Amino acid sequence: MSELTEAYEECRRITLREAKNFYYAFITLPRRKRYAIYAAYTFCRICDDIADGDQAPDAKLGSLQDVREDLARAYAGQAQSPVYLALADAASAYDIPEQHFRDVVTGVEMDLTKTSYQDFDELYTYCYHVACAVGLVCLQVFGYSNDKAKDYAIDLGLAMQLTNILRDVEEDLVRGRVYIPQDEMDRFGYTLDDLRAGTMNGPFTDLMAFQVERARRHFDEGFRLLPLLSARSRGCPAVLGAIYRRILEKIEARSYNVFQERVSLGRGEKGWVTLRTWVKSLLPTL
Repeated sequence: MSELTEAYEECRRITLREAKNFYYAFITLPRRKRYAIYAAYTFCRICDDIADGDQAPDAKLGSLQDVREDLARAYAGQAQSPVYLALADAASAYDIPEQHFRDVVTGVEMDLTKTSYQDFDELYTYCYHVACAVGLVCLQVFGYSNDKAKDYAIDLGLAMQLTNILRDVEEDLVRGRVYIPQDEMDRFGYTLDDLRAGTMNGPFTDLMAFQVERARRHFDEGFRLLPLLSARSRGCPAVLGAIYRRILEKIEARSYNVFQERVSLGRGEKGWVTLRTWVKSLLPTL
C-alpha cells in the first residue's frame, strides 16, 4: 500500500469512527470523491477535537495556529502527516481553495473566544466559517454546472448549522455558550435566565418557531443546489440535507423541547432516509 493510499485509509477510518450523520451521506459518492471528502472531514475533526479538548483556551488557540501552519505546508507540497498528505492530494485534484479550510479554523477560534451573539449577522459570520465553508469545500469535490451552486451550498450549510444550534441548546448551555441571537430573544420576551432554567412558555415557543422557520427557508434554498450537480454527486448533499431537515422536523414535533433529550435519528431511520433520498437523487423523476 502506497503512502498516499494509507493516508486516505487513515482518513476513512477516522471518518467511519467519528462522522455519525455525515458518514451515511458520504457513502453515496463515487470512491475518488468519497475519499477526498474523508480527508476534508478529518481536517475538520482535527479542529473540533482541539476546541473540545482539555487544553487551556490559550493553548487551544496555539494548537489551531499549528493547524494553520500544517495546512500551509500541505498546500506548499510539504505535508508532514498522513492526514495532510491526503488533504493536499484532494485539494489538488479538486482545486479546493486553501481559504475555505482557513475559514474553518477561524470558525473554531470563534468558539474559543465568543460565547454569545448579539444578532443574526454575528451568528451568520460564525455559521459561515464553521459550516458554509465546509459546504464550499464539498462543492469543489462534487463538481457543479453553475456558479449559483455556491450560494445554494452556503444556504444548505447554514440550514444544517442552524439545526445543530437548536438541537444542542442544552449541551451548549452547559459549555457556557448561547447561539440564539440575543436581540431575537429580547424581541420575543424570552430571557437568558429563562433559557438556563429550561423554561418552555409562550415566548419560548414563539422564539423557537421563528428559529425553525428560518432554518427551513435556508433548507428550501439549499436544496436548489441539487439540480446543479451530477446525479452521482447530488446524493451526498441530498442525504445530508434530508437527515438534518428530519432533525428539524422532530424538534418542531416535540413542541421545541430541546432541554430534556437530545433530538436525533436512530440508525434505522438514518438508513431509511439515506436509501430513499439517494434513490430519488439518482432517479429524480420518481
